[in-house]
Amino acid sequence: MSLPKEYDDLPGTVVFDADQARKGYHLNMFCMSLMKAANRAEFKADEAAYLQKFPMTAEQREAVLKRDWNRMIALGGNIYFMAKLFSSDGLSFQHVAALMTGSTQEQYAQMMLQGGRSIDGNRSKSGRKSARSKTGRSKRG
Repeated sequence: MSLPKEYDDLPGTVVFDADQARKGYHLNMFCMSLMKAANRAEFKADEAAYLQKFPMTAEQREAVLKRDWNRMIALGGNIYFMAKLFSSDGLSFQHVAALMTGSTQEQYAQMMLQGGRSIDGNRSKSGRKSARSKTGRSKRG
């Protein structure tokens, strides 16, 4: 179990640090295995059986089978490794990012073209007090 870190309270954010890398090692190695066409074919033929080749947790296997992208991240998945999985499914980064944010691909693309999501409500909970001016309004920065 890891010690609490300053960035643990970032809303909606899992920082891929050394602890996450250790937690997700086998999940990410599964994803990397999909770089080979033979492995992709074997996985597509029987996903559950193929996943048994990797000593992942039951939660990780379930997240893969359900394509629960946010849960995979929480369980140590790295989006750049997970790209091998969603690419195998014929999905783009933009499509999966939209799914992860609960929006359509078009809505997600528009949000990004407009500068991304607002920082309001998306800063560290512990840093919110220090980010306020005398008027009580959040500083942008």
